[in-house]
Amino acid sequence: MRIGIDSFVEMLADGRAPGEQGRDRVAQLLEEVELADRVGLDSYGIGEHHREEYVASSPAVLLAAAAARTEKIRLTSAVTVLSSDDPVRVFQDFATLDLISNGRAEIIVGRGSFIESYPLFGYDLKNYDELFAEKLDLLLQLRDEVRVQWEGKHRPSLSGQGVWPRPVQAVLPIRLGVGGTPNSFVRAGMLGLPLTVAIIGGEPHRFRPLVDLYREAGRRAGHAPASLDVAVHSIGYVAETDQQAADELWPAYSHTFSRIGKERGWGPMTRAAFDAQRGPSGAFVVGSPETAAAKMRHINDVLGGVSQVSLMMSGGPLAHEKMLRSIELLGAEVKPRVETEAAAAV
Repeated sequence: MRIGIDSFVEMLADGRAPGEQGRDRVAQLLEEVELADRVGLDSYGIGEHHREEYVASSPAVLLAAAAARTEKIRLTSAVTVLSSDDPVRVFQDFATLDLISNGRAEIIVGRGSFIESYPLFGYDLKNYDELFAEKLDLLLQLRDEVRVQWEGKHRPSLSGQGVWPRPVQAVLPIRLGVGGTPNSFVRAGMLGLPLTVAIIGGEPHRFRPLVDLYREAGRRAGHAPASLDVAVHSIGYVAETDQQAADELWPAYSHTFSRIGKERGWGPMTRAAFDAQRGPSGAFVVGSPETAAAKMRHINDVLGGVSQVSLMMSGGPLAHEKMLRSIELLGAEVKPRVETEAAAAV
């Protein structure tokens, strides 16, 4: 099982000019990615957001900066909001990232958990799913063909134009990022695309019927079982002890999700609910290295096998030095535990 980190590059307003604050947060991000590479983590993902509190409207640009300062770690979006973007530019940006990184780029595409990008780029939310399906079709053609013949409703047609540059990798990896919508799991299976499941609450075992639905749809469509790869994105944080991890993450988690909750009409965040989520069957990978490794095993077991667990660690309310220590523990202690246990199970 691979271990990764996903970030929305969150920052807290501190009274400074936005550009000055953003500059410093980007510097911290690059230090975090460098450390993740150095301690042997497998991937670092940046999720596209168009909000004041996130410095992540252009993941490919940030990942390109990270590529120039790293050697082995794979660099991915988490996710690219394809519905409100141009598939040609998405492909070109990540093909260029692949050149800079010498073949370490990946794309996770999805419809996004926020809606700001739709009016920002002139798209109507009533076309929410139609936009995604059409643009995913084009992106996959762009990946597989240099010159594309394509017609759609929401973007001008292509009549054989070449799309450049081409990536180092023979096939630029594209994953489908999903939440809890059954149709999204079926679509990924029918297309034979690898899947990243965002499990940011509840209990992972409740997603097993959806993962089975994905695998069955892929089987019926004639795709090899090996191509039907499942990864998981989950809220996570590692410290020396379970109590330390909980006490350090809770204020940051409460700050972020209380803000989001007010927008979406959720009830107030409580410490009791947070602690339940980090329990043995909950969604959060929060605790000591031993606890984090055990939770990753649990996720793997209840979902019938996963290729990767990526922890959402966005900084902002969580101090940079604590982020760095958590990354260090993930690479130095959690990853070896997971690898040793996986080898013993073979």
